[in-house]
Amino acid sequence: MSSVDSGGDGGRWLDAHYDPVAGLYTFSSCVDLADLSGDGESRLVVGDLGSGSSGMKLKVYRGTALMSESTLLDLPAGLVAFFMDLHEPRIPAVAVASGPCIYVYKNLRPYFKFTLPGLEVNSLEQDVWHQAREGGIDPVTLREMLESVRKKANVPLSVRSLRFLSLETGDMDEFVQLHKQQPIRRQTVITCIGTLKKSTADEDGVSCLVIGTESSDVFVLDPEAFIILSKMSLPAAPAMMDVTGQFDVEFRITVACRNGNIYILRRDSDKPKYSIELSYHPVGLVRVGKNVVVGCTDESLQGFTQKGKKLWRAVLPAPITTMAAMDLPTRGFQAVLVGLANCEVHLYRDKNLLSTIKTPDVVTSICFGRYGREDGTLIVTTKGGGLMVKILKRTAAFDDRDGTAGPPPAQSVRLNVPKKTKLYVDQTLRERESGLAMHRAFQMDLSRLRLSAAKSYVKALESSLTPMSSSLTEPLKMNAVVQGLGPAFKLTLNVQNTAACRPVMNLAVSFLYDESLYRMRNPYMRIPLLVPGLVYPVETFVECTSDKGISDIIKVFVLHEGRSSPLLTAHINMPVSEGLTLN
Repeated sequence: MSSVDSGGDGGRWLDAHYDPVAGLYTFSSCVDLADLSGDGESRLVVGDLGSGSSGMKLKVYRGTALMSESTLLDLPAGLVAFFMDLHEPRIPAVAVASGPCIYVYKNLRPYFKFTLPGLEVNSLEQDVWHQAREGGIDPVTLREMLESVRKKANVPLSVRSLRFLSLETGDMDEFVQLHKQQPIRRQTVITCIGTLKKSTADEDGVSCLVIGTESSDVFVLDPEAFIILSKMSLPAAPAMMDVTGQFDVEFRITVACRNGNIYILRRDSDKPKYSIELSYHPVGLVRVGKNVVVGCTDESLQGFTQKGKKLWRAVLPAPITTMAAMDLPTRGFQAVLVGLANCEVHLYRDKNLLSTIKTPDVVTSICFGRYGREDGTLIVTTKGGGLMVKILKRTAAFDDRDGTAGPPPAQSVRLNVPKKTKLYVDQTLRERESGLAMHRAFQMDLSRLRLSAAKSYVKALESSLTPMSSSLTEPLKMNAVVQGLGPAFKLTLNVQNTAACRPVMNLAVSFLYDESLYRMRNPYMRIPLLVPGLVYPVETFVECTSDKGISDIIKVFVLHEGRSSPLLTAHINMPVSEGLTLN
């Protein structure tokens, strides 16, 4: 036994064991902790990948020593420990997913083998192989026909046909003679496995097996009879899954698929209920409470609600190699352990980094739970086959403060929304029952409001006391000033070009007035070139010709020469003449 320095963890972990030549090559999906003897001590169960083509074994560790090992026939895709019955003593079984089969071990001995049901075989493929069996076609023709079937058919070819298409011409005849008498089968394989409590949430309650397959299906198996209780379909092949709830009550199966999306399956639904679309492919999936934490290939950790709403995102210093949940029920503490390619294991609670553990090699699998008689044990395997065991100190405390820039933690605290009152409920019922009438009344009031606003606008235009206007098409601005007591008045128009650098030219001013009341010397005048920023006064004289003591509005129009549509319009309220009338 040897120990390594776990710098950066703040002294929260004890180095219990490190064996760099343990020869364990596995992933987090093939590691579990379970009390396989019923003596209160948990064992470490590992599905060892061996060299990838041979040496696959099921290994069981007790403490730091290898307790037993069994040979596996194929590469393990996943491993879980579960209670399959209510018999005493309460000892869990171990289910190993390998290829199209699940191998169940009880008391560390083979107990049952479950094989996935076969898939539909392409009818055209069957006809082609039938002709080859009868001697109607030679191997070269068989290859051409299978190539044509593969391009056009909706159902994929079987493994036999795919192997045949990959052969050289000289090996085809031998392959056909060896396999032509055998029936064609198309079999899927298991990609991930999990457990689902049957009816109770007790720690030692009976659990169902949940498996994801290459054919984009998810099966729930009965723990005793090993029959399919439920079948659900996904848009793509599943790669990782997390299961919570009870099969007889309500459950959620969160699945990360190879198309880069995450789907959430629920009870009484054979299709995904919710979908989370990711920008990058997921490499890790862990459920923490009611939230889902996903690790992505862009070196980020993201949190989502169980309905797919994104909560937070944390950037990591290196690519993710593996992820696992850290659950301490005695302390009410839940977090996520993330193994990185820079030989570190980070502990995150939400987006807050709580601890960093340095390892001597790249981490390939992480498992946290009760090992032996210690509840807080961290088990890590490395890329070189090493095995590392760390124990969380009983006095360890994690600071949950967020060191990154952003909104304060208090912003994410939910408001204490008061309960619905009787008045609110009555109002809601009234809106449901009289929704149509309320909408019609609202539309009528809105129309009246628009009509009143239009009338007020027209009245303001007709009786405006501010003779000032601006143009929407040209950068012009104008105001008018009336001087004098009467009957002669001086009318000054101040015109300004508000553009930044463009001059305005070829403008004219026209006046519209009641000729029975007023007389103007120049009712039409040209305006010189307007330089931006300067105010140009345009002056004229108005004479009142009425002796009735009344006044009227003079309308001013600024327009381009030769055009009838005005650019500016102003209404000037002339004062009442206080002098003698000019005749």
